[in-house]
Amino acid sequence: MEHYVMNLTLKVWRQKNTNDKGRFETYHVKNISSEMSFLEMFDVLNEQLIQEGKDPIAFDHDCREGICGMCSMVINGRPHGPWHRNTTCQLHMRAFRDGDVIVVEPFRANAFPVIKDLVVDRSAFDRIIQAGGYISVNTGSAVDANAIPVEKDKADAAFAAAACIGCGACVAACKNSSAMLFVSAKVAHLGLLPQGQPERKTRVLNMVAQMDKEGFGACTNTGACEAVCPKGISIDYIARLNRDYMMAALSSPE
Repeated sequence: MEHYVMNLTLKVWRQKNTNDKGRFETYHVKNISSEMSFLEMFDVLNEQLIQEGKDPIAFDHDCREGICGMCSMVINGRPHGPWHRNTTCQLHMRAFRDGDVIVVEPFRANAFPVIKDLVVDRSAFDRIIQAGGYISVNTGSAVDANAIPVEKDKADAAFAAAACIGCGACVAACKNSSAMLFVSAKVAHLGLLPQGQPERKTRVLNMVAQMDKEGFGACTNTGACEAVCPKGISIDYIARLNRDYMMAALSSPE
């Protein structure tokens, strides 16, 4: 693979806090290796800013391995950048060319208020999980791994749904800032398994209610969420969520 260096112009969103209006600022970085990750390029830029006595750019990261879901950036209008099924931390600079202008923004949604610069508050997702993203089990010794048979197609579908890392790219890409793909994945990966059946109805009702309470928009099936999901979560799970919700609502005593 060809290795090369490049000089880039970055237009980065700067915002001191949630109440600040915010604005774009332009920066120039030189001698960036094509083998750097996008976050490593930001490390270089921040070192440059610190040396100049300026405030470094705040951005979120943890694992830098595509697992934690924290690296929430919109790059040239696309959450996580131009590569398909990819997180920002796994995006490499070979996706760009010398002289490119790169626009970097935080995820935009009322339910994801900006904390500072490119860091957004995604605790709304945590509260949705707390509303029903769990199963109840008896305490005591661990159950044998194969004690409860699970059909392979259901196990595969549950595993695919559980791949969701809760990054919020689906929300950032949606014109309505809907969280339906995230919620449907979390509901499905438990609802497909026998261990998740006792709370299946209350889970979907409570998690959807919390999603609405957090201010996420409605789903209008444009498919933008699936297109930018780094784990390729299918919108088929949204259809499943709608069915589960309808059945739970019809059988609810309230």
